[in-house]
Amino acid sequence: MTSDMTARMLRLLSLLQTRREWSGADLAERLAVTVRTVRRDIDRLRELGYPVDSARGHAGGYRLAPGTDLPPLLLDDDEAVAIAVALRTAAGGLTGIEETALRALAKLEQVLPRRLRGQVTALQTSLDGIAWEDRGPRADPTLLATLAVACRDHEIVTFDYTTRRGATTSRRAEPCHLVDSGGLWYLLAHDTAKDDWRLFRLDRITGATPTGHRVPARAVPGNDPAGFVAGRLSSAPTRYRAVATVHASADRVRARTRGLATRIRPLDDATCRVDASDDHLPRIAQTLAGLDADYTLDADPDVLAHLRTAARRALRATA
Repeated sequence: MTSDMTARMLRLLSLLQTRREWSGADLAERLAVTVRTVRRDIDRLRELGYPVDSARGHAGGYRLAPGTDLPPLLLDDDEAVAIAVALRTAAGGLTGIEETALRALAKLEQVLPRRLRGQVTALQTSLDGIAWEDRGPRADPTLLATLAVACRDHEIVTFDYTTRRGATTSRRAEPCHLVDSGGLWYLLAHDTAKDDWRLFRLDRITGATPTGHRVPARAVPGNDPAGFVAGRLSSAPTRYRAVATVHASADRVRARTRGLATRIRPLDDATCRVDASDDHLPRIAQTLAGLDADYTLDADPDVLAHLRTAARRALRATA
């Protein structure tokens, strides 16, 4: 009897989510119960926190109203697949809400039925988008979701990691946080072999596998994961060096750039220094173009050659 009532209430909730308003008679017909039973089930939903509005009279009915908290939602198979694909795309860096999408994706994929996961993967691998600007290497949304769950559950993972010099090594680490910086994703983790904190670029990780071994959560130095990662990035070696002395205040430059907060150093009220060093030449050019101010540049020959080539192309195009 209880299971029948639970199933009926879930069906009622699903109906309320598919249409703006239902009459009591229509709901009773769909559920094969009396209008009085519908009223009792509506009251039970309200006790569970679902904001169901009702209007009396011949034209009255029931509808879900906005509430102060988001109650559990019921999704059919097609809706669940569509949302998972959309979240994977957003987590890959297309919408500007990557970190929020990643948290939602981790929750959804944790409860997604096995029969639907193949559909999600097939759709994701079949779809593509046009990249109008070169943002450099992108993170695999599936890898993001795997590591997000491991961070949440404090579960040790193993993976292969390719260094900037091309060497590949096997790693075993306790994932802590995922951080997005300037379009690149990083995993902050405690390396079990080195017994120290390490930063791993996700586009260099392959074969990430949860081990099933969970450990107590570790406190990040300073209790500031993003700040810790930013500090490591600002001091990390890069393939190409490019440091600009910009004729604009640090606050102005910081407001016009993304992901450079710790790499901007004020020199005085009207000048600052920006470290645009990177492993990717087009991204250095993009960073410098975004400064929107005059600057002098101290950079490696490869950087200067790339910028000169790009500048000549632009001049020929505007001649």
